Amino acid sequence: LGETLPSLYCATMRIREWDKDIVFLHEVVGGVADRSYGIHVARMAGLPPSAIARASQVLAELENAKKAVAPGEIVGALPAFDAEASPDVKTISKELEGLLMSLDPDALNPRQALDLLYKIKGAV
Repeated sequence: LGETLPSLYCATMRIREWDKDIVFLHEVVGGVADRSYGIHVARMAGLPPSAIARASQVLAELENAKKAVAPGEIVGALPAFDAEASPDVKTISKELEGLLMSLDPDALNPRQALDLLYKIKGAV
């Protein structure tokens, strides 16, 4: 991209790998990263393990593609939060979804909010 846009300046964070994790060195340098660190960053940000596992699957598929593939082509076939591919992802009932969508959290007093949490906990 830098070759096609003359006014573009690419920068990256300096990173060190340590025990299969990454450590940001708090230094911005010119250039591009040697590889994608998005999954590491997602893990550091606390994304659910199922999302991390699915992202790892998608990345492996992209890296193992024998030919150059348009990003939407393979990613469209591998949705990041595919419930079948991530068996630990739970879906909520239509009743619970309706309850959550109808809520106005700002209108609840503390007791109503607590009662609502117990109701939701019972429905899960």
